[in-house]
Amino acid sequence: MQQIRLGDWLGWCPDSIDRLQHPQLLTTDKPGQSLPAMLRRRLDTSGRAVCDLLARLDPDARYPLIHASRHGDASRTLDMLKGLVNQEPPSPTRFSMSVHNATLGVHSIANDHHRPLQALSASGNELEAMFWEAAGYLAQGQSSVVVAFSEGELPEDYVGHTTHPGFPCAIAMRLTLNQGPCLMNSNTDGSEGAPHPFDVIRWLSGSTTTLAGRQQQWRLEQL
Repeated sequence: MQQIRLGDWLGWCPDSIDRLQHPQLLTTDKPGQSLPAMLRRRLDTSGRAVCDLLARLDPDARYPLIHASRHGDASRTLDMLKGLVNQEPPSPTRFSMSVHNATLGVHSIANDHHRPLQALSASGNELEAMFWEAAGYLAQGQSSVVVAFSEGELPEDYVGHTTHPGFPCAIAMRLTLNQGPCLMNSNTDGSEGAPHPFDVIRWLSGSTTTLAGRQQQWRLEQL
Protein backbone atom coordinates (compact mmCIF):
# COMPACT_ATOMS: atom_id res chain seq x y z
CA MET A 1 0.00 0.00 0.00
CA GLN A 2 1.28 3.46 -0.86
CA GLN A 3 2.01 5.86 1.97
CA ILE A 4 -0.83 8.23 2.90
CA ARG A 5 0.14 11.90 3.11
CA LEU A 6 -1.41 14.84 4.89
CA GLY A 7 -2.20 17.44 2.24
CA ASP A 8 -3.90 19.96 4.52
CA TRP A 9 -5.87 20.21 7.73
CA LEU A 10 -8.16 22.51 9.71
CA GLY A 11 -9.46 22.24 13.25
CA TRP A 12 -12.23 23.86 15.27
CA CYS A 13 -13.04 24.43 18.91
CA PRO A 14 -15.14 27.10 20.65
CA ASP A 15 -13.58 30.51 21.18
CA SER A 16 -14.17 30.08 24.91
CA ILE A 17 -11.66 27.21 24.96
CA ASP A 18 -8.42 29.18 25.24
CA ARG A 19 -6.05 26.23 25.05
CA LEU A 20 -4.23 26.50 21.76
CA GLN A 21 -3.35 29.14 19.19
CA HIS A 22 -2.68 28.02 15.62
CA PRO A 23 -3.49 29.55 12.21
CA GLN A 24 -5.24 26.35 11.11
CA LEU A 25 -7.44 26.20 14.19
CA LEU A 26 -10.76 28.00 13.75
CA THR A 27 -12.15 29.33 17.02
CA THR A 28 -15.70 30.58 16.96
CA ASP A 29 -18.69 29.89 19.17
CA LYS A 30 -21.04 30.14 16.18
CA PRO A 31 -19.86 27.82 13.40
CA GLY A 32 -22.02 26.92 10.43
CA GLN A 33 -21.43 29.87 8.13
CA SER A 34 -21.11 27.44 5.19
CA LEU A 35 -24.75 26.41 5.68
CA PRO A 36 -28.01 28.21 4.92
CA ALA A 37 -29.98 28.97 8.08
CA MET A 38 -32.64 26.34 7.33
CA LEU A 39 -30.02 23.58 7.34
CA ARG A 40 -27.76 25.08 9.99
CA ARG A 41 -30.42 24.88 12.69
CA ARG A 42 -30.74 21.12 12.16
CA LEU A 43 -27.23 20.36 13.43
CA ASP A 44 -25.54 20.74 16.80
CA THR A 45 -22.49 22.97 17.14
CA SER A 46 -19.91 20.33 16.24
CA GLY A 47 -21.93 19.22 13.21
CA ARG A 48 -22.00 22.79 11.94
CA ALA A 49 -18.25 23.07 12.48
CA VAL A 50 -17.64 19.85 10.53
CA CYS A 51 -19.58 21.30 7.60
CA ASP A 52 -17.46 24.47 7.70
CA LEU A 53 -14.22 22.47 7.72
CA LEU A 54 -15.34 20.22 4.87
CA ALA A 55 -16.43 23.21 2.79
CA ARG A 56 -12.97 24.76 3.17
CA LEU A 57 -10.97 21.62 2.43
CA ASP A 58 -13.23 20.49 -0.43
CA PRO A 59 -14.64 23.77 -1.82
CA ASP A 60 -15.49 22.27 -5.22
CA ALA A 61 -17.14 19.10 -3.81
CA ARG A 62 -14.61 16.90 -5.63
CA TYR A 63 -13.52 14.37 -3.01
CA PRO A 64 -14.99 11.47 -1.04
CA LEU A 65 -15.80 12.49 2.52
CA ILE A 66 -15.52 10.43 5.70
CA HIS A 67 -16.89 11.63 9.04
CA ALA A 68 -16.01 9.79 12.24
CA SER A 69 -17.46 10.44 15.68
CA ARG A 70 -17.50 8.14 18.67
CA HIS A 71 -20.68 9.57 20.20
CA GLY A 72 -22.31 11.64 17.47
CA ASP A 73 -25.11 13.95 18.62
CA ALA A 74 -25.41 12.18 21.95
CA SER A 75 -27.66 14.82 23.51
CA ARG A 76 -30.32 14.42 20.83
CA THR A 77 -30.16 10.62 21.01
CA LEU A 78 -30.38 10.59 24.81
CA ASP A 79 -33.36 12.96 24.78
CA MET A 80 -35.21 10.61 22.42
CA LEU A 81 -34.40 7.59 24.60
CA LYS A 82 -35.72 9.39 27.67
CA GLY A 83 -38.83 10.27 25.71
CA LEU A 84 -39.39 6.63 24.80
CA VAL A 85 -39.12 5.68 28.47
CA ASN A 86 -41.94 8.16 29.10
CA GLN A 87 -44.00 6.63 26.26
CA GLU A 88 -43.43 9.68 24.03
CA PRO A 89 -43.18 8.83 20.30
CA PRO A 90 -39.96 10.15 18.72
CA SER A 91 -40.21 13.00 16.26
CA PRO A 92 -39.38 11.72 12.74
CA THR A 93 -37.36 14.86 12.10
CA ARG A 94 -35.37 14.54 15.33
CA PHE A 95 -34.78 10.86 14.63
CA SER A 96 -33.54 11.54 11.09
CA MET A 97 -31.04 14.07 12.44
CA SER A 98 -29.81 11.75 15.20
CA VAL A 99 -28.40 9.13 12.84
CA HIS A 100 -24.64 9.10 12.33
CA ASN A 101 -24.67 10.23 8.70
CA ALA A 102 -26.88 13.29 9.31
CA THR A 103 -23.99 15.77 9.27
CA LEU A 104 -22.67 14.55 5.92
CA GLY A 105 -26.19 14.54 4.55
CA VAL A 106 -26.73 18.19 5.46
CA HIS A 107 -23.31 19.12 4.06
CA SER A 108 -23.98 17.32 0.78
CA ILE A 109 -27.30 19.14 0.33
CA ALA A 110 -25.78 22.54 1.09
CA ASN A 111 -22.78 22.03 -1.21
CA ASP A 112 -24.30 19.92 -4.00
CA HIS A 113 -21.85 17.13 -3.18
CA HIS A 114 -22.33 13.92 -5.20
CA ARG A 115 -19.15 12.02 -4.37
CA PRO A 116 -18.97 9.08 -1.90
CA LEU A 117 -19.94 9.84 1.71
CA GLN A 118 -19.18 7.62 4.69
CA ALA A 119 -20.01 8.01 8.38
CA LEU A 120 -18.48 5.74 10.98
CA SER A 121 -18.12 5.07 14.68
CA ALA A 122 -15.65 2.51 15.98
CA SER A 123 -15.86 2.32 19.79
CA GLY A 124 -12.75 4.43 20.31
CA ASN A 125 -10.91 3.30 17.18
CA GLU A 126 -12.24 6.13 15.01
CA LEU A 127 -8.80 7.51 14.12
CA GLU A 128 -7.48 4.25 12.67
CA ALA A 129 -10.83 3.45 11.05
CA MET A 130 -11.04 6.68 9.09
CA PHE A 131 -7.38 6.48 8.01
CA TRP A 132 -7.80 2.94 6.67
CA GLU A 133 -11.09 3.77 4.97
CA ALA A 134 -9.37 6.73 3.31
CA ALA A 135 -6.54 4.45 2.21
CA GLY A 136 -9.09 2.28 0.42
CA TYR A 137 -10.49 5.21 -1.56
CA LEU A 138 -6.97 6.38 -2.47
CA ALA A 139 -6.01 2.86 -3.57
CA GLN A 140 -9.03 2.88 -5.90
CA GLY A 141 -7.69 5.97 -7.66
CA GLN A 142 -9.23 8.91 -5.80
CA SER A 143 -6.78 11.84 -5.84
CA SER A 144 -7.72 12.99 -2.32
CA VAL A 145 -10.07 12.06 0.51
CA VAL A 146 -11.24 14.48 3.19
CA VAL A 147 -11.77 12.95 6.63
CA ALA A 148 -13.37 14.65 9.64
CA PHE A 149 -13.37 13.59 13.29
CA SER A 150 -15.66 15.33 15.76
CA GLU A 151 -17.25 15.23 19.19
CA GLY A 152 -20.23 17.25 20.35
CA GLU A 153 -21.37 18.23 23.82
CA LEU A 154 -21.44 15.21 26.13
CA PRO A 155 -24.64 14.86 28.18
CA GLU A 156 -24.12 15.04 31.94
CA ASP A 157 -25.41 11.46 32.23
CA TYR A 158 -22.36 10.20 30.31
CA VAL A 159 -19.63 12.27 32.01
CA GLY A 160 -17.05 10.01 33.64
CA HIS A 161 -18.17 6.96 31.70
CA THR A 162 -16.36 7.55 28.40
CA THR A 163 -13.38 9.35 26.90
CA HIS A 164 -14.26 12.89 25.85
CA PRO A 165 -12.37 16.20 25.51
CA GLY A 166 -14.90 17.98 27.73
CA PHE A 167 -16.04 20.39 25.01
CA PRO A 168 -17.17 20.12 21.36
CA CYS A 169 -14.37 20.06 18.80
CA ALA A 170 -13.63 18.88 15.26
CA ILE A 171 -10.66 18.20 13.00
CA ALA A 172 -10.64 17.66 9.23
CA MET A 173 -7.78 16.46 7.05
CA ARG A 174 -7.29 16.22 3.30
CA LEU A 175 -5.38 13.00 2.65
CA THR A 176 -3.56 12.19 -0.57
CA LEU A 177 -0.73 10.05 -1.92
CA ASN A 178 1.48 12.75 -3.40
CA GLN A 179 1.47 15.92 -1.28
CA GLY A 180 2.55 16.73 2.27
CA PRO A 181 4.20 14.78 5.10
CA CYS A 182 3.64 11.04 5.37
CA LEU A 183 1.43 9.50 8.03
CA MET A 184 3.74 6.91 9.57
CA ASN A 185 2.36 4.30 11.95
CA SER A 186 3.67 1.64 14.31
CA ASN A 187 1.89 -0.89 16.49
CA THR A 188 1.11 -0.12 20.14
CA ASP A 189 0.55 -2.46 23.07
CA GLY A 190 -3.11 -1.49 23.24
CA SER A 191 -2.78 0.24 26.62
CA GLU A 192 -3.50 3.74 25.33
CA GLY A 193 -6.93 5.29 25.66
CA ALA A 194 -9.11 6.33 22.76
CA PRO A 195 -7.89 9.59 21.16
CA HIS A 196 -10.44 12.34 20.66
CA PRO A 197 -10.45 15.16 18.07
CA PHE A 198 -8.62 17.66 20.28
CA ASP A 199 -5.79 15.13 20.69
CA VAL A 200 -5.47 15.14 16.90
CA ILE A 201 -5.53 18.96 16.81
CA ARG A 202 -2.71 19.13 19.38
CA TRP A 203 -0.68 16.62 17.36
CA LEU A 204 -1.08 18.37 14.03
CA SER A 205 -0.37 21.78 15.57
CA GLY A 206 2.96 20.50 16.87
CA SER A 207 2.10 20.33 20.57
CA THR A 208 2.99 16.62 20.51
CA THR A 209 5.23 14.69 18.11
CA THR A 210 3.21 11.46 18.10
CA LEU A 211 -0.42 10.49 18.46
CA ALA A 212 -1.27 7.20 20.12
CA GLY A 213 -4.41 5.38 19.11
CA ARG A 214 -5.63 2.11 20.54
CA GLN A 215 -3.96 0.02 17.85
CA GLN A 216 -1.43 2.32 16.20
CA GLN A 217 0.90 5.19 17.08
CA TRP A 218 1.10 7.90 14.42
CA ARG A 219 3.71 10.47 13.49
CA LEU A 220 4.29 12.83 10.57
CA GLU A 221 7.47 12.45 8.55
CA GLN A 222 8.81 14.30 5.52
CA LEU A 223 9.91 11.78 2.86
